[in-house]
Amino acid sequence: MKEEVVRVSKLAAVKWESQKEIVNDQAIQIEINDVSKQFGDKEVLKNIQLTIEKGEFVAIIGKSGSGKSTLLRLVAGLETLTSGELLFNGVASNQSTANVTMMYQDSRLLPWKNVVDNVGLGLDGNWQAKAEEVLDAVGLLSFKDQWPSTLSGGQKQRVALARALIHEPSLLMLDEPLSALDAFTRMEMQNLIETLWQRTGFNALLVTHDVREAIRLADRIILIQDGYVSMNVKVDAPRPRQFTDNKLTLLEDKVLQRIMQGE
Repeated sequence: MKEEVVRVSKLAAVKWESQKEIVNDQAIQIEINDVSKQFGDKEVLKNIQLTIEKGEFVAIIGKSGSGKSTLLRLVAGLETLTSGELLFNGVASNQSTANVTMMYQDSRLLPWKNVVDNVGLGLDGNWQAKAEEVLDAVGLLSFKDQWPSTLSGGQKQRVALARALIHEPSLLMLDEPLSALDAFTRMEMQNLIETLWQRTGFNALLVTHDVREAIRLADRIILIQDGYVSMNVKVDAPRPRQFTDNKLTLLEDKVLQRIMQGE
C-alpha cells in the first residue's frame, strides 16, 4: 500500500481540540534522585541524578547495554528502583496521578481490531469521537476502519502515537519508536511528534541510538555510558532544526566523540 504522506503544512491545519498552543497543565516535573538499578549482580544504572522540567523534551542516548532503556522503564513504572527516588511534581511516582503513556519500536496493534478500535483500546464510554479526533491529528482518519495488516510501518506507528495521545498524557515515553522505519517515513514521524508535542505541551522522554534524531527533537540530550550520566547538554537552537545549521553539526560531533571516548 502506498504510504500516505503527512507533511508539516498539513499538520498545521489540523483541527484537534488538544492541539491548542498552550502549556499542558498536566505536564510534570520529573526528579530522578540518586537512582540505581541492579539485575542480579549487575548494576545497570548507578546513582542517576536528573531533573526534567515541565513540558521538556529530553532524549536519552547511548550504546546498546548502556542502561538507557532501563532508565526509561524505571520512569514509566515498568521496573522497580534498587535505590534512590523518582518524583513526579514532588510526589513519589508510584503514588502520583500523572498519566504516563508509552510508544515502542513495535506498534503493538491488535490484528483482530481495526484502527479506531486499537486507538480506543481500554477506554469506556463515548470514546469513538475522541479516537477519531486523534486519528485526524496524526493524518489517519480515513484509515479508521482499516485492519493493521493493511497498513505500512509508518502508518502503524502513527496509530500507536494516536493510541498514546488519546489518554492526554502528562508524559509520553518514546522507546526507539522510529528505529525500524525508512529514512523518509522516519523524518515524517519526527515532524509529527514534534508538532504535537509543541501544541500540547506534554513531557516527552525519547530513547534513541540516533544522535541526529535526538538533536533534532530534544530540548536536552542525556548520554548514558556504563550506567552513568556522562553528558547532559541543552540543544540551543530554534525549531524546526536543520543540519545546515553549523551549530547542530558541531553538537553532533561533540556527542559522537564522547560516545567514542567511552569505548
